Amino acid sequence: MGCHTGAGSNITNAIPMPAQTPTTPATDSRTHRSAFITGITGQDGSYLTEHLLAQGYTVHGLVRRASMFNRSRIDKIRARQEYPADQLVLHYGDLSDLTSVRRLLRQISPREVYHLAGQSHVGLSFEIPEVTCHEIGMATLGLLEALRDLDYPVRFYHAASSEIFGSPVVSPQTENSPFNPVNPYGCAKAFATQLCRVYRRAYGIFSCSGIAYNHESPRRGENFVTRKITLGATRIRHGRQAVLHLGNLEAKRDWGYAPEYVVAMWRMLQLESPEDFVLATGRACSIREFVAAAFAENGLELAFEGRGVEEIARRKDTGEVVVKVDSRYFRPIESSELVGDASLARKSLGWAPQTIGTDVASLMARAESEQVRLEQAG
Repeated sequence: MGCHTGAGSNITNAIPMPAQTPTTPATDSRTHRSAFITGITGQDGSYLTEHLLAQGYTVHGLVRRASMFNRSRIDKIRARQEYPADQLVLHYGDLSDLTSVRRLLRQISPREVYHLAGQSHVGLSFEIPEVTCHEIGMATLGLLEALRDLDYPVRFYHAASSEIFGSPVVSPQTENSPFNPVNPYGCAKAFATQLCRVYRRAYGIFSCSGIAYNHESPRRGENFVTRKITLGATRIRHGRQAVLHLGNLEAKRDWGYAPEYVVAMWRMLQLESPEDFVLATGRACSIREFVAAAFAENGLELAFEGRGVEEIARRKDTGEVVVKVDSRYFRPIESSELVGDASLARKSLGWAPQTIGTDVASLMARAESEQVRLEQAG
């Protein structure tokens, strides 16, 4: 969920500024609503930033220098100039540098910490398992240790994932379902989630894990299958692409809408006592259904034929093949049908998702079409 980030010098403008060392804390968690977000440049980080700013928070975000190319989401928020410049402050750094993390936490004294950073692509975790486990597992441990040493209490949100359940025995899954990850990403998230529970019980840290199922938006990176689908459908509609190549069309996921999920993240840290929550829609949607909805939003009806790697989809109006299955996109081990039961979140947080499955696909496809319209008009 966003780029792996860390601690370092601040950036108060879109143009990077030279390193600085503040002599006094920028905010004080005991007198001001302030938050520290790792992974602020990612999908969830940008939506969470907007939500917190609207609540009157001062938001501090962590950005790796290597992630500067991916700052467009945050830079667009800053460019709107809806909030004072000092209400959103970015800091360079890396979570592998624990000394800098500790120093930064002391400087800004956040009331809340939202840990969204880490390698977040499940398929890629098979290619770079060590990096995935380090960025997700050890970075979470480092943050917990830093929070443990502070002389005032901080509320900590950890972005867990439905991938901790992997191949579940029962469906839907709840907060009490056993962990059974089937990929390096899920293993790392399970480790980090357990760490949060241990530090909560052993040291009294207010740590919560949001066990979030797939949640998407127009801000999702193009390397994720949902954005690949909506972008591909729109490009095909406008003659910019011929065929969309995908993996297993049978795979099903519990898909929600990211802006709704960040509200639940915030509400978790407003509770009297810390607790873990499943954040999910409770409905499964197949890749095939998501594809059909994205193309339909572009005015293209599809007819699917064949099975497995032989499956294709044709345009009903022209008969052209516009979707093909490519075995290169199959994962070594595919997670089972993951569907979450968010009853506890509904009861304790007053939270329930509104945009679900194919509705998410339609929303994302509309955003892609609007972008094409703006490009053509500009």
